[in-house]
Formats: sequence, structure tokens, C-alpha cells
Amino acid sequence: MKKIFLSLAVIFLTATTFAQKITDKNVPASVKNAFLQKYPTATSVKWDKETPNYEASFDLNKIDNSVLIDAIGNIIETEVEISMSKIPKNAKAYIAKNYAGKKATEAAQITNAKGIITYEVEIKGMDIIFDSNGNFIKEIKG
Repeated sequence: MKKIFLSLAVIFLTATTFAQKITDKNVPASVKNAFLQKYPTATSVKWDKETPNYEASFDLNKIDNSVLIDAIGNIIETEVEISMSKIPKNAKAYIAKNYAGKKATEAAQITNAKGIITYEVEIKGMDIIFDSNGNFIKEIKG
């Protein structure tokens, strides 16, 4: 019985940690207002619920963006797709050494609410995170 309960608990926690797609009508007004105030010209907006926050993925000037907003409308972080040429040199060197022969499929600049910038590079289902100087922080397996 303990094993069944533990298994169910793990499944529940895993399921609730992943983003869930939601419709625009299910996004609180405070969240939508914060989004529209910051990104009035955004197009192709799609919403996800990342409990307890909301993530909007959208296009802005033909560039993929996303923003994470809490339930009262505070922006937690923004993410902007960038080319690999904009990744710091140290990060490029780290990737060349530690992921030789693997191709980066995406790169992004992430800015948190305090203005701290990090970089994310996606390589074969993994996100590799670097600080603003290109120093390795962590690898997240997706």
C-alpha cells in the first residue's frame, strides 16, 4: 500500500510541475494586463500555466519571446531567442569542449526581475545555462 501511495504521489507531483496549456480566457486579468502593458504589439500569443505562474509565448518583431508572470501581474523573467553568435565566448568554448559534435538547436537570453542576465543553449533535449559572462551554471535535462 505504501508503494502505491508513493507512486501516486510521485506521478501527481511530476504532472503538476510541467506547464499546462491554457486558453486566454483562463488567464487572470492582472496577468493579461501586465503582459499587454509590456508587450502591446505581441502576436501569436500562447499561454501556459506553470503553477503558480503564467507563461506567455509570443512573437515580437518576428522574434520568439516568452515571459513568466506571477498571478498578481509581476514579471518574473523574460526570454528572447537569439542567434548563437550572441552567446558569450566562454559559453561557446564550453559547448565546443563538452558537447563536441552536437548541434545547438536554440539559444536564448533570459533576464530575471532583478535584471540579471543568463543564457540558455538547447542541445539535443538539454538546456545548458550560463551566466552573463558565459560561465557554466547548470545543465537541465528535458
